[in-house]
Amino acid sequence: PKGLTDFLDFSVAQIDKMVLVIRKDLTNIQRSVMANLIVIDVHARDVTKRLIRDEVTAVTDFAWICQLRYYWDEPTVDEQHGVIVRQTNAWFYYAWEYLGVVARLVITPLTDKCFMTLTGALNLLLGGAPAGPAGTGKTESVKDLGKALAYPVVVFNCSDGLDYKMMEKFFSGLAQAGVWACFDEFNRIDIEVLSVIAQQIMTICDALKEFKDRFDFFGKEIRLNRNYGCFITMNPGYAGRTELPDNLKALFRPMAMMVPDYALIAEIMLFSEGFGDSLTLARKQTAMYRLASEQLSSQ
Repeated sequence: PKGLTDFLDFSVAQIDKMVLVIRKDLTNIQRSVMANLIVIDVHARDVTKRLIRDEVTAVTDFAWICQLRYYWDEPTVDEQHGVIVRQTNAWFYYAWEYLGVVARLVITPLTDKCFMTLTGALNLLLGGAPAGPAGTGKTESVKDLGKALAYPVVVFNCSDGLDYKMMEKFFSGLAQAGVWACFDEFNRIDIEVLSVIAQQIMTICDALKEFKDRFDFFGKEIRLNRNYGCFITMNPGYAGRTELPDNLKALFRPMAMMVPDYALIAEIMLFSEGFGDSLTLARKQTAMYRLASEQLSSQ
């Protein structure tokens, strides 16, 4: 379709202009803003290329609806919403949380799939559970989805010293504030505590399903904010990790994270810092670091 090819030409020209701007003498905040804009626009360019390649012509095509899309929603402006974010069947109100100028994650096809799983889980009032080896971007993907929807995200590193009382206070706060929590290395927690945590999460999920404004949470009546979200990340295969109980597994949608495409990430990061021929540089850089990791010792 001509509209897509026109937009692709416009997008490529706009990115080239932004690369020229970022080379100028800018303040730190201006440089960070431009770098983030380039990262997001490069992803938009890649998506447009994919839509043209797959000859997408309708807004109902899966290649289009699987993207994270923003729509202006005039009727909800008075309720302090105004923007709806959609992906597949899921939709959310943009939360307008002030985040400041924070670095955005380079969006790869793996990140897209992770976002799709997590938004689908939230739409079903479940949690998301990215699992995979260290360095695959499990926590960062959850944090970046929070940035994309402007939700506050609290990252908490779990250990075997956690007890159910502490987690009860934690979940009580999350449910009342409408905050997302990402529990890192969740399978470090003792199995006895995990089964109680499953009951705590289930109580909140049931209240969400019944559209309650207030609910009883282990002897206390608390109010419920529907923006609540719970995510866990797991690193399977390490010694001393617990297998999750079945009643807890049922409350989370699993997502397998693999080793990311380093060349693509390096290309976009170099691009966002003002390098013109970033593709060649990225290939050389990743080849060099791969050889170094294979042939040199960690010292």
